[in-house]
Amino acid sequence: MSDGVHLMIPFAASGEPGCRDAIAGLELPQLRRLLGRLAPSASDEGDPQSLSPPHERVLAAACGLSAPDGSIPWAAWQVLQDGRDPAGQAWAWITPCHWHVATDHIVMKHPQELRLDAQDSKALLAAMQPFFAQDGIALDYHAPTRWLASGELFRGLPTASLDRVMGRDIDAWVPRGPAAGPLRRLQQEMQMLLYTHPVNDERVRGGLLPVNSFWASGTGSLPPSARPCAPAGLLLPHGLRDAALLQDWKAWSAAWQQIDEQQCRQLDSSLDRDQPVTLTLCGQANARSWSGSGTGLWQRLRGAFGREPLSKVFDTL
Repeated sequence: MSDGVHLMIPFAASGEPGCRDAIAGLELPQLRRLLGRLAPSASDEGDPQSLSPPHERVLAAACGLSAPDGSIPWAAWQVLQDGRDPAGQAWAWITPCHWHVATDHIVMKHPQELRLDAQDSKALLAAMQPFFAQDGIALDYHAPTRWLASGELFRGLPTASLDRVMGRDIDAWVPRGPAAGPLRRLQQEMQMLLYTHPVNDERVRGGLLPVNSFWASGTGSLPPSARPCAPAGLLLPHGLRDAALLQDWKAWSAAWQQIDEQQCRQLDSSLDRDQPVTLTLCGQANARSWSGSGTGLWQRLRGAFGREPLSKVFDTL
């Protein structure tokens, strides 16, 4: 199927009660039609507590990245994609973030709620860099809520994807074990530094959330044989992601309707032209794929008799 179209949909379903209510009211005629025309082709069975969510595991496989849970080297891969040489180093994403401290737990806010601009982000990076450097870590600005870091600390250190942590109690996702000790110490040092930083003082006066910590993810190094990768024909809509992480199920439903009208319709048209297509739906634990290549007898029979109710499909994710 590498020469066809592959539609991969992250956050296609969630176990959150609000999502279940939203699913009950969804009308997705194009998706229903697709599932009737395609045959099951692959599945990625996982756990909702895995550090790497299913959509990242599927994307990693498409890019030829094989790694244990929590160790898909996304940051190093980004360096390679940007035309730079990762030089065999270990890399990580560093996300400046806001941790909301409740009575008995700490919840990470979605980074977009910070409304962090480049000026504030670069000022905070400059203040934090000397502390990272003491642990042999170099920081490099990439975007307001995404920095690149390189250092041996990130080699062999599994970390939870940001998509696992946002909006949740961080305790279940904080890196553990001796190898994570320096990272956790660095987080504590940054919390003290940021508490009284002038940038945060100004942000609070302006009604914005302060940046009071950071999250490391996408850790690891690439093998020497790694090459830049852009999976041919891959469609990867992101509309469901932010809505699900913000638990805005009205927006999530609207995003699904848009995907149904646009990308799902595109796949259906490809099938009409006898082109190979793959559809992958990713939830919190699992990913399931369906494939097909045209309008033959088997596809027509499936379209007439083989449709699986959407609610049951979503339950398997």
